[in-house]
Amino acid sequence: MNILFKNSRIKKICNNARGRLKTRLDDISAAANMAIMKKLPGRLHPLKGVRKGEWAIGLEHPQRLILVPVADPLPLSEDDWLDLEKISAIRILEIVDYHD
Repeated sequence: MNILFKNSRIKKICNNARGRLKTRLDDISAAANMAIMKKLPGRLHPLKGVRKGEWAIGLEHPQRLILVPVADPLPLSEDDWLDLEKISAIRILEIVDYHD
């Protein structure tokens, strides 16, 4: 998986990661696509509402790694769902507890 970053601050955090964040990033990096990422620990899942289009992976509770798929245009399956097997790049946006 090709990992991009929203900005230099989040890139620095991720490049210096330890613990669960480092484990999740290593897993993501080794995955060929988002379909494989869904099978990894951390429960990759799409977000709703104002965060529609973003995805989250669990870190240390309640923190989540927030990301978006990178493709232009986003590939859709025959039933108009995001085709996760065709997405091989993501952009990490932030690490946050969005449950507030």
